[in-house]
Amino acid sequence: MRKLDSLVAGGEEPFGVGQGLADRRLIAEILGAEDPDAEPQAGVCIAGRVTALRDHGNSMFFDLRDVSGRLQAYLQKKVVGPERFELLKNGLDLGDFLAVSGGLGRTRKGEPTVFASAAQLLTKSLAGMPKEHFGLADVETRYRQRYVDLAANPESFERFQIRSQALAEMRRFLEQRAFMEVETPVLHPIAGGAAAKPFITHHNTLDIDLYLRIAPELYLKRLLVGGFERVFEIGRNFRNEGLSPRHNPEFTMLEAYWAYARGYDWLPLVETLLSDLVREHGAFGRGDAELRETQLPWGDAGVVVDFAPPFARRSYAELLREHADADAFDEASLHAAARREQIDVEGRTIAQVTDDLFGACVEEHLVQPTFVTDFPLTMSPLSKAAPEDARVAERFELFAAGMELANGFSELNDPAEQLARFEAQVSSRDPELPSEVDHDYVNALRYGMPPAAGIGIGVDRLVMLLTATPTIRDVILFPLLRPTGRS
Repeated sequence: MRKLDSLVAGGEEPFGVGQGLADRRLIAEILGAEDPDAEPQAGVCIAGRVTALRDHGNSMFFDLRDVSGRLQAYLQKKVVGPERFELLKNGLDLGDFLAVSGGLGRTRKGEPTVFASAAQLLTKSLAGMPKEHFGLADVETRYRQRYVDLAANPESFERFQIRSQALAEMRRFLEQRAFMEVETPVLHPIAGGAAAKPFITHHNTLDIDLYLRIAPELYLKRLLVGGFERVFEIGRNFRNEGLSPRHNPEFTMLEAYWAYARGYDWLPLVETLLSDLVREHGAFGRGDAELRETQLPWGDAGVVVDFAPPFARRSYAELLREHADADAFDEASLHAAARREQIDVEGRTIAQVTDDLFGACVEEHLVQPTFVTDFPLTMSPLSKAAPEDARVAERFELFAAGMELANGFSELNDPAEQLARFEAQVSSRDPELPSEVDHDYVNALRYGMPPAAGIGIGVDRLVMLLTATPTIRDVILFPLLRPTGRS
């Protein structure tokens, strides 16, 4: 604050509008296009946050960082004048935003540097910034004050750039295959589309309770009824469940629906999409380990996950038999295995017991990308049964690093069968299942929905893998946290 007062007293505007920045260029663009060794030096204008300061008496060096990178600047008393030099020298702090104009060259040590002929304070930082060399290590502060984390930790900044690039690539991938991006409601009159406890809110004008969406599935499939053949949505879903390194109550999903396709038609597309994403955006930590372009490091134990197609394919029943010694289609066998694993079976559906058993016994073994296929139909209320075995759904899930990344299946389009399954869900009184039948969706199916294949891909977990990040909170800009002061 004393420095702020001195700057204002010296005629500096600490929160100005940034005059004369029309010629400003990104640092990466300048370094890529200009030659610091050329004569005469190229005149450039850069602006960014001060991340390092080095005082040399009658001159000073400072590093500026913008969204594209870092560049050193050099300010001399004899160039800008004694009064202005002393004002900036005594008034600047780490974290301030500064604009610099001057010639691009090199120092005697060979460092590309802007030799400043003018410097303008753009914004005065009034909070102490961590030094970039040390970064911000406190995890709690990094999550609660993400703005400081991004400013102080280049690795965190890069992680979220990769997330954005991956999302853009997913959109391009689908649009190149004639999928149309759409938007569907986040407020739902009936909680459905997946098994999870919903968040409930109230609309005052209509005087009705609404649910934050668990999944957009049922609305997207209504669009297939209306005639669109390939649609997708990337958006936030909300599930009122616990927190863990792999779960956040709000998360981002890609869901896509493909008319006239079957569920397993998605498998080669998913292999192509994910292997492309890993090649283009999965360099986090790969160089240190000398891994191939389809490989990603994972965890602290030297695990390497390889996304080179084709991915392994294993049936649900085969995996459950191998790792849990249970028959996926025999209730007594499933209950016995669950009790061995101390999984509660009383008052719970066989689908819940089976899912918990698979999570406890199987998922940790699915380190390399693996399509788990042929789910029990009892666990798939929106999926078609396989023609060759009515006990099995035409459904798959993709696992890697012990995490589920994707879920897809052939969509049930028989309105009578869908109604019966909805009614069975409601009668179970399971708090994670819909409490009422979505009659409008059943009515939509009565108008006719073409055979279709749907898929959901968890964006957050995918970014965890791309950036070698074991905790989901590190790939969500503002994760949900318990308010401070509460136990």
